[in-house]
Amino acid sequence: MNKIVKIKWYCAVMALVVAADQIVKAAVDNMLAVGESVPVIKNIFHLTYVRNSGAAFSIMQGKRVLLTLLPLILICVLFIFLAAKCENEHPVLKLALSFIIAGGAGNLIDRLVHGYVIDMFDFRVWPVFNVADIAVCAGCGLLLIYVLFLDRKEKKSEEQHIDGAHEVAEKELKR
Repeated sequence: MNKIVKIKWYCAVMALVVAADQIVKAAVDNMLAVGESVPVIKNIFHLTYVRNSGAAFSIMQGKRVLLTLLPLILICVLFIFLAAKCENEHPVLKLALSFIIAGGAGNLIDRLVHGYVIDMFDFRVWPVFNVADIAVCAGCGLLLIYVLFLDRKEKKSEEQHIDGAHEVAEKELKR
């Protein structure tokens, strides 16, 4: 399979995540008033319309330029890395980067269009969040799994392959 076909699959994943994020945000924006909260499971899970002009946990309120430029740069760098450098990388790494890029893009779209991010999932014990935030967290979780478990296996396998190749070469030289 060529490189373009491979990256198209991850672009499709990114497009689906961004679309789901934007559809849910549009639905909340159209159905709820800012600050309105609708219990889905009373006192456990609510849909609550929040406009967040800051970053995670509402930090950095009012830093719109920084909160727009930094994610834009990171999204571009990660996408270029995914498209240009990840051809032979493990699919979990590529999926992790796809989720992080898509989540960042979903929230970046909000910042560019509205000047704030629309959040709605409210578990009452955690700050309100959205689909894009879930994608970023899922991507970071996959990246952690990749770094802790899969990347080490691949490196160990490569080392064993190299060691095996050296042994074969040494045997051939001794003949």
